[in-house]
Amino acid sequence: MDTTDPHITFDDNGNCCHCTNLKLRQDSLGSLEERRCMLTSLVSQIRAKGRELKYDCIIGVSGGLDSSYVALKCRELGLRPLAVHFDNGWNTETSINNIENIIKNLDIDLETYVMDWEQFRDLQLAFLKSGTPDIEIPTDHGILACMYEAALKHRVRYILSGANLFTEGICPASWSWGYNDWKYIRCIHRRFGQGNSLSSYPRCSLLKMAYMFGVKRIQRISILNYCDYTKSEALQELKEKINYREYDDKHYESIFTRFFQSYILPTKFGYDKRRSHLSVLIISGQLSREQALEKLKEPVCDLNLMEEDKEFVMKKLRLTKENWQAIMKAPIRSTEDYPNNKWLFRMLLPVFHVVKKYQYTHKLIRISK
Repeated sequence: MDTTDPHITFDDNGNCCHCTNLKLRQDSLGSLEERRCMLTSLVSQIRAKGRELKYDCIIGVSGGLDSSYVALKCRELGLRPLAVHFDNGWNTETSINNIENIIKNLDIDLETYVMDWEQFRDLQLAFLKSGTPDIEIPTDHGILACMYEAALKHRVRYILSGANLFTEGICPASWSWGYNDWKYIRCIHRRFGQGNSLSSYPRCSLLKMAYMFGVKRIQRISILNYCDYTKSEALQELKEKINYREYDDKHYESIFTRFFQSYILPTKFGYDKRRSHLSVLIISGQLSREQALEKLKEPVCDLNLMEEDKEFVMKKLRLTKENWQAIMKAPIRSTEDYPNNKWLFRMLLPVFHVVKKYQYTHKLIRISK
């Protein structure tokens, strides 16, 4: 990644800052026994807070591996989740089947937020025209906002996320930033959008997030961090229990994401996200560096499928070949080229981490007693 990340550094042993930081974060979770103890405590808290409600937690479902495994673990732990799906119009047939199997086989209720296509198309095109690599932010922010809205609607205190430190956790800031920065999103849309309203687009500003966290005390918990979570074992378990269908790579449950990761990022920006995904598996002991290097020799995506995706994306976004070439040849920009709240997030992040650590530590102490 030293060819694409201008901020990367290496120690005397040749380990890059991203891998070193990830290992420190993994170690900070504690031993497997301590994590299991924490999981027991968390489940007890979730059940207690939600005992008079129809649902005791909110989970997001995309049909991807991590979110699907969260759904499975929730049911095995005796929780009563409400699944929330953000439909932005790019689902693959496989992802639709996986979501249906999750809901049916695990007996989980589902709420789907179907985004107004014209509004979402306008926002997605705005990010494409902006020249930044943050093109997936419209989807990522929509997912986040939908889960918070569902938590408010059903008075649920816990959102259980598929984000984890064992199959993901490395993403250089230069590759993408700002999925929770509404000021940045709004600026990109105003500058490059076609003037369409975003009235139906779910949003979560910094002030609203502070309200959710500080007043409503809604917590997002990366529950897989407290499990013995490995990609291969989770995949096999999902296949056996819910007839789960595998994808060629991480986040390929979306046609646009598949095209974004396999074509747009490598072609325009020189980023191959497999490098970060595979690096996490190496740090987690799930893959050797030699195995990862062999995987990188393979094409990032089937070339025929990539061409099909390209034609489909251009048609769905109503872009001519000239439009597309202009987007791909436009100057590369970064988050810093546009108004954003990055400085404010950086200032508040340590406070947020201290509060979360305090909450989790006290839960662990109480369950130990």
